[in-house]
Amino acid sequence: MLETSVRLLRLLSVLQQRREWGGAELAARLEVTTRTVRNDVDRLRRLGYRVDAVTGPGGGYRLGPGSALPPLLLDDDEAVAVAVGLRAAAAGSVAGIEDASLAALTKLERTLPGRLRPRVDALKSATVSAAGGGPAVDLDTLTRIASAAHGHERLRLRYAAHDGQETVRDVEPQTLVYTGRRWYLLAWDTERHDWRTFRADRITPLPSDAPARFVPREPPGGDAVAHVLRGVTQAPFRYRVRVRFAAPAAVIAERSTPTSGRITDLGADGCELATGTDSLYDLVTYLGKFEVPFTVLEPPELRTFLRELAGRYRDASEEPPLPATVRG
Repeated sequence: MLETSVRLLRLLSVLQQRREWGGAELAARLEVTTRTVRNDVDRLRRLGYRVDAVTGPGGGYRLGPGSALPPLLLDDDEAVAVAVGLRAAAAGSVAGIEDASLAALTKLERTLPGRLRPRVDALKSATVSAAGGGPAVDLDTLTRIASAAHGHERLRLRYAAHDGQETVRDVEPQTLVYTGRRWYLLAWDTERHDWRTFRADRITPLPSDAPARFVPREPPGGDAVAHVLRGVTQAPFRYRVRVRFAAPAAVIAERSTPTSGRITDLGADGCELATGTDSLYDLVTYLGKFEVPFTVLEPPELRTFLRELAGRYRDASEEPPLPATVRG
């Protein structure tokens, strides 16, 4: 009986490694006969695991969604990756997932082999999350949006704009884009007949008795992520900014975030950053962090502000006058 149980666990492990397995392949992998494979598959089915038969030459098997969650048999790298991912999720941008992530992480750490604990402990003690700067999205909201996009179902939602004004929209959800700080939904607005990008933390899905299905559209430019990032960096700021850096695009991209702006490679001439801001002072502080020479292309207000700031810094760099008692 013990041998059979061990063999069943090995069979579950192998079935999880890829989508489909031939019967003969499984037999060779487990070093048993094809008849034993068939018998073990029947045992797994009786235990509540769904193992589908695959038609074709020689037949085969596929592990499908059943009534019970099979034990996840992970290799060393997979176990460490899951532990790191769960810890990141616990401090991430999805509200309501923290407790579940910590509970799953606790279960995983209890069963980690001794050889893996130093790796996980090292990552845990030597890293700190800087997440939390962006608004958290309700888990149920995110799930409902994702389900509608996956099922190609229209979504009715209430949306709060940046000024607090709320509108009700009927959209065809295309995809969710996570920038590392915020979640965005790219969707086709059925009333405005155009693409719109919505911040997910400002969305409230509204109930619908029978959501209408839709045929997915090609995203603008064929790239949903690029369109969302372009829209985020060109939001209605007070100042639209274009700056040319005397550095390769790869250098600027490495020192910035996806939502910092749109970077255009200019070859030997460096690169151009297109962004926006409501505060010239904040923008200059941000540009200074690149530690790279740059030229302002627009707006003229930024050039004026830099000249005024340069004057203040120049005055601050002068030697202070001697006290009157010393001059006498």
